[in-house]
Amino acid sequence: MHAIGCLSRIVSRTLVTGVGRPNGESFKTRSKEETKLVTAVSGFPKLSNAYDIDHIINGQIGDDAYFVTRHLDDWDSRKREAKSFSEGNQDEFEPQSYSFECNSADVIGVADGVGGWRQYGIDPGQFSSCLMKSCERLVMDGKICSDQPAKLLSQGYQKMQEFSGVKQQIIGSSTACVIILSHRDRMLYAANIGDSGFIIVRDGEVIHKSREQQHHFNTPFQLSLPPSELASEVLSDRPESADKYAFSVQNGDVIMLATDGIFDNVPEALLAQEMATIWGCSDHRRIQQTANSIALIARKLSQDQYFLSPFSRSARANGLDIVGGKQDDLTVLLATVILPT
Repeated sequence: MHAIGCLSRIVSRTLVTGVGRPNGESFKTRSKEETKLVTAVSGFPKLSNAYDIDHIINGQIGDDAYFVTRHLDDWDSRKREAKSFSEGNQDEFEPQSYSFECNSADVIGVADGVGGWRQYGIDPGQFSSCLMKSCERLVMDGKICSDQPAKLLSQGYQKMQEFSGVKQQIIGSSTACVIILSHRDRMLYAANIGDSGFIIVRDGEVIHKSREQQHHFNTPFQLSLPPSELASEVLSDRPESADKYAFSVQNGDVIMLATDGIFDNVPEALLAQEMATIWGCSDHRRIQQTANSIALIARKLSQDQYFLSPFSRSARANGLDIVGGKQDDLTVLLATVILPT
């Protein structure tokens, strides 16, 4: 994403109930009577030229960032389970206290840093990464209830503002989308600002999807922290502008949360086709393989200069004669819903 106003390196990681299983613990060894998301992460940084599969250890893919975590009511379980994967600069957003008033939930989120900041010498990935780390810490700290994703974005943004004013100035902009699976009521709650978003597939059909928020073509809604001298020139939407969603889910539903690089290059029908292959699946290896497949498809199509991509179709609808894929950072979080019977 840019507006302020050959295969590359694929990075992937599988997460079961919100945390990685580096020791290879299988799903079958976990309690079956547990509401959870089985989540896999995959993607390509736009600027990488390598070709291999690697682990994500810092929650970032190019200018994109993400988090996968959960809030558990029980302290011992949470200490064991809710381990952040954002291993860099953890002291910056370290939770100071714990509260157990809110219900347990699995939470996933993505953010896409606005690339236009690079012309000012600012790393576009800093803002998106800090926003996701801030939201992740709030979840782990039990500060957000399980039906309030918009509040999570708002408070994560507020924490960034406070941190920027005290320790280290954070400058930039990003889109953001957060999804919460509430264990109490088996509802999915989502908040989306900008052109990242989600699709939910059940039995091969798209049953829910987010709406893209755009000021105008290729200029999405975005959260921003501009320097004072640019404040009047930079788009800066409020977290309250986020679209809010709430709907019930069923066991086996497939959720894809992704940045615009995925949606701009892969037609919805093809995404649904890939997602349908893991409907009802709890095998994290298969989910990871499908996440990798979606990322690879997006990467290939983004480099096809003759492909009439979703992005080029949108451009033509806005009077621009554009054809081909859109090269961008690509981040996909793929999850299946596991509900106790």
